Amino acid sequence: MTELPGTSRQLPRGRHGLPREQVIASQRERILEALADAMAESGYVGTSVAMILKRAGVSRETFYEQFRSKEDCFEAAYERAVAGLLARIDEAISDEDDASPEPRAKEDRMARILSAYFDGLVAEPAHARLFLVEVYAVGSKAITGRARLQELFVALIADALDARTEAQRFACQTFAAAVGAMVTARIAADDLDGLRGLEQPLLDLVARSGDLYGHAMASD
Repeated sequence: MTELPGTSRQLPRGRHGLPREQVIASQRERILEALADAMAESGYVGTSVAMILKRAGVSRETFYEQFRSKEDCFEAAYERAVAGLLARIDEAISDEDDASPEPRAKEDRMARILSAYFDGLVAEPAHARLFLVEVYAVGSKAITGRARLQELFVALIADALDARTEAQRFACQTFAAAVGAMVTARIAADDLDGLRGLEQPLLDLVARSGDLYGHAMASD
């Protein structure tokens, strides 16, 4: 029988001698993965706690020991997915030479950010659907969290492109909003090829933008 997604890290049955903290962490990981995978197939509204339990291989008691509700579980899965994406972007830019303020270095940084962003979405499409698509079905609190994520993306772009004025920061906000809308549409349609195809045109747009988004791309 084909193994359900999210169950590959299930602990062995019976006595295993693992610390309780490790058992709880493993159960939590499986539950969060199971929720993301279930929602990728059935959406937030169509995903029941019972579906999550079956995929995760845990009991209802175990679920409610860690989460108050499906919404609470979603919030934890959302935070985990966002943290993973941000860590990927941070890793991509952490080894660059920050000592060089030249426009080419800034353009390279923007390329690293976009590449890491799209790599993360393509590598974890269920997680991407969670924080880009299904978040709208959860409620206002979750949507507010998505807005905070977009502001973090705006800050990364503004820093990479050396946005100094209010007009430039607003342009960065519109760029981030456009990126968000385009990638959300492709994630919703399970169009990963189309998703990846956005990366280079967006980078080309930034490269020919002059000082619209910031001083980094301004001509000498």
